[in-house]
Amino acid sequence: MLIRSLLTAAAILAASPALAWGPNGHRITGAIADENLSGLARANIALLIGNETLAEASTYPDEQKSNPEPFWQKTASPWHYVTVASGITYKPSMAPPEGDAMTALTKFTATLRDPKAPIKDRRVALRFIVHIIGDLHQPLHVGRGNDRGGNETPVSFFNRPTNLHSLWDTGLIDNEKLSYSEYARFLSRTITPRDIVTWSDVRPATWMTESIKLREAIYPADPKLSWGYAYQQHDALEGRLKRAGIRIAAYLNWVFAT
Repeated sequence: MLIRSLLTAAAILAASPALAWGPNGHRITGAIADENLSGLARANIALLIGNETLAEASTYPDEQKSNPEPFWQKTASPWHYVTVASGITYKPSMAPPEGDAMTALTKFTATLRDPKAPIKDRRVALRFIVHIIGDLHQPLHVGRGNDRGGNETPVSFFNRPTNLHSLWDTGLIDNEKLSYSEYARFLSRTITPRDIVTWSDVRPATWMTESIKLREAIYPADPKLSWGYAYQQHDALEGRLKRAGIRIAAYLNWVFAT
């Protein structure tokens, strides 16, 4: 009975929609963003969510996936990723009828900028914006359309069965054995003023282009992965986390300055 229950649980997890970065990945990007907000953006954010940090806000859309309300079970489900086939540039017309991360980002940006929008809607918009920008920096959340963003690409990591998407969401980050706050501090110390100037690009097309370029290099030839793969992808992984954090801040600074 126990074995049957475990197998059933595994099947459910395998079939469930992908998260983005796991909780630690999103919190790392939120913590880095918190350190790079303008005074104006910081004040506006405090008016909406009080003492809640962007690290805390970053995981809200994933936490609500267990909320039984139709908005969370159906409407918001596709807003964590985009699909862009290799060799193609994303265009808004490519979004499916139910929307994707880009259509959601546009929608939530308009809501956050609207002083007449209900405050509860602006709070949700802020949390989604932080989350979606993180999503678009996870290379497999800009999927190529043939394997559900790596969810259907099985691999093993130190002999533990998983899939490539899950490995990038959580496996590589958790392998560092750091709390999100420790990891964020380590990464923040390596971000230079030049990096901030260079990375503060608020155009989602830039983020997606980078993710697509990286995506093509992270599919392994051998599905049995361990130290070698972690070493090869270390700089790419941390680069995406750092850029996401800087760009969350840059985007919010831009939203609240205009």
